[in-house]
Order: sequence, then structure tokens, then C-alpha cells
Amino acid sequence: MSASTSVSRKYFGTDGIRGRVGQHPITPDFWLRLGWATGRVFASKGRAHVVIGKDTRISGYMLESVLESGLAAAGANVSLLGPMPTPAVAYLTRTLRADAGIVISASHNPYYDNGIKFFDGDGNKLPDSVELEIEAELDKTMSCVESDQLGKAQRLPDARGRYIEFCKATVSRGFSLRGLRVAIDCANGATYHVAPRVFEELGADVIPVGVSPDGVNINDQCGSTYPAALIETVREYRADLGIAFDGDGDRVIMVDHNGETIDGDDLIYIIARHRQAAGSLQGGVVGTVMTNFGLEKQLQAHNIPFCRANVGDRYVLEQLRSRDWQIGGEASGHVLCLDLTTTGDAIVAALQVLVAVVETGSSLAELCSGVEKMPQTMINVKVADPSSVADNAAVREAVTDVETQLAGRGRVLIRASGTEPVVRVMVEGEDGAEVADFARQLAHVVETDAAGGPVDALAARR
Repeated sequence: MSASTSVSRKYFGTDGIRGRVGQHPITPDFWLRLGWATGRVFASKGRAHVVIGKDTRISGYMLESVLESGLAAAGANVSLLGPMPTPAVAYLTRTLRADAGIVISASHNPYYDNGIKFFDGDGNKLPDSVELEIEAELDKTMSCVESDQLGKAQRLPDARGRYIEFCKATVSRGFSLRGLRVAIDCANGATYHVAPRVFEELGADVIPVGVSPDGVNINDQCGSTYPAALIETVREYRADLGIAFDGDGDRVIMVDHNGETIDGDDLIYIIARHRQAAGSLQGGVVGTVMTNFGLEKQLQAHNIPFCRANVGDRYVLEQLRSRDWQIGGEASGHVLCLDLTTTGDAIVAALQVLVAVVETGSSLAELCSGVEKMPQTMINVKVADPSSVADNAAVREAVTDVETQLAGRGRVLIRASGTEPVVRVMVEGEDGAEVADFARQLAHVVETDAAGGPVDALAARR
């Protein structure tokens, strides 16, 4: 059983703050104070400049306005980007020489959730120490600077164009996608007005999907968490491949010409192997405790070092930097290429995969054919206090029993989600039926012994 180790925080999870709109802490009054607290922290050395982007959720309008007011009350100037992918906010924060960047998004969650992520002036996720400073300010009584010290806000009209040019610049000037028919599913999210343009301007014949956001259809039966729509489009239009992003554009999965899903583990393998063949792979690959053992085994077969981090791209990032490596990520589609950008960028990662496709003349299916995935079952169990499960005696005993029966032929992972009130129960092994049965057994223990009674369990299997 694995548990993440991090500084104890009151509001911040593994990736900012997230929850149901209208329920604390995703409420206008809290976000007003959050903006003020953030402004106070970053204005400690003078007037701060903060960049704000958002995805396409209807609640983004409300939360953006109160966040802006709180920042202005603390004396911070604000640049408003409108709907922009999370990695675009990181990039623009850095190039605008801002002190901090903020993304209003709940990523792959439904429209009725929302959240907030922060970047420092270099486009990196905020360290725990700064998040703790913001939380400390939140406990203080809110005040307002003098009128002549209030912050100002302005829209940045060319934000989209700046980011499109950045994405194109991550591949060589001579690189072209001419002759490729590509279906692109933007999840009715933040990439809807960016991603199609990037691939079109590089020469691809683009078939757009999920590019009509209405405030409530983000991630709804589309995007990286629901590839069925993309699979259908690839087959209908006989596309060479499909690309699916999540609502805020930091996750990507692909679909090959046969309609088979290519997840984050496969994409990482393709990028790493192509760079190794080109002599440009620096170090090895960082995955997470959820990374399929099949990827680890295949990387080792090609003498590519591999290590695991806790779940969350911030932890993958920490491992990459400590080892001076460049490539890492998660099966969910967070893929980091640190030689190109500071955070997980779905468009940039997709382009790196397409570089391998174009330069080798191979299909997606051929490029990842060497990775044989172990059967893996994951069940999400709704629990009032997910963090308490790690210390539950009955759960620990059940895990030990399953690990004994697996006898080295698989592994077990039980962890609290950092973004939802659920415990993720994962079992991986050689026998798919056995793995599924063990996962159900463990989920039942979590439901009845740790959760205090039966609750809904949502299963996801690979």
C-alpha cells in the first residue's frame, strides 16, 4: 500500500484546489479572499503582476471576476487571458515576466466542478512553502490597499496567437504534417480554439471534435477521459490517427488508425524510444506508482532507465529535475518534455509523438507494439475521509493477503485521490480475471471497513 507524503495543507491538494461549485471552497466569497491572499504573498516585494487563464466552464466567469477583485484589493495587477490551456498559462506567465500564473479549471472533471492551479514566475507549479504562505494569509482578516495602490486588470488580446506560435516552435522548422489526416478532440475545453490551428498550420488535414463549448459540455462524452467519440470519428473519416485532450489541455491520449486507444504510457514509450534512436534522450523516464509494469519492462529491455514517483505531475517533475532527465508522465496522459516546456503540455507532447510518426514513417500502432500491458483493474471508492484509509487495519490486512496470493506476479496500490473524495484501489498482475477479482475484494473492504458502510464504487479497467 502506498501513501503520498507531503506537507499538511488545509486547502491545497496535489494539484491546487478543486471541488463542487457552490460548495466550500469553490464559492465566490472564498475566492475573493483567495485572490487577496495570493496578491498579498506575491506583492510582498512590490506590486505584483498575475496572469489568469481559465477553461470553458460556465462558473469560470464568476470565479475569474471575484479572483480579479481580490488580487486588485491586495494591489496586484492582472492580465486576463480568457479560455486558455493550463500549459499556455504557464508559458505566458514566464514570457510576460509575471510574478505568478493562475488557471481556473477542474481539468477532466464535469462542468459543475471547478478549481484553481498556480504557477510561479518561471512557469513551474508552486512549491508547498508558497501554498502554505497563501493559506496563512487566508486566515487573516481581509483588507484593502489605499486607492492609489489598487491593482489594474487588462485583457491580453493576442494570448492565443502567442501560444500557437510557441507550440509550433517545439518542432523543427522543416517539420510538416502534410498528408496526415488527424482527428482532434478538444473536449469542448480550453484547447478548442488553439489545438486545431496548431495542427492545421503544420499541414495536417484536421477533423475537429469537441470544439463547441457552451459552458456545460466540457468533458461531456468527449475528450481524453471518453475516447469513444474520437474512436468513432477516426473510423468514420478513415483518419491516420486521433488526438484527445482533456478540459484544460494538460492531458493527451491518442487513437491509432484501427481505433485502438494509445494511453500516456504508450506515448511516453514512443517519445523515449524515438529520442533514444536519434541519440537525443537525456537520462531515462519517470513514471508513477500507477504506471503499467509493461512499460517499465519494455524500457528496461532497451536499456532506458526508469523510476516511479507518487501520482501527480508535480511529483514526476520533482524526480525528473533531481535526476536531470527530461521525459516522464502518467498513463492518464500527463506527459512532460522538460527540454521544451516547464509543465505537462498535451499539444507539445502530441507533436513529439507525431515527430516519431513522420520521421520513422510508422503508424502509432507500430511504434508502441513492443509494450505488452499487464492487466490492471482500478476501482474508485467514494469515501468521506480518503486519507484515513492508509491507517485502517482491515485494509492493510486485506492488502497483505492479496499480495501473498499474487506471490510476486503482480502488485497492489491503494491511495487517496488528490483531486476527488475517493480511494483508488488498483491491482495489476498476469491474470486479468484474477486481478479484477482481487480489486473487487479490496474495494469491498475499503467500502465496508474504511468508509463506514457500502458506498458507490466506480470501476475503470485497462
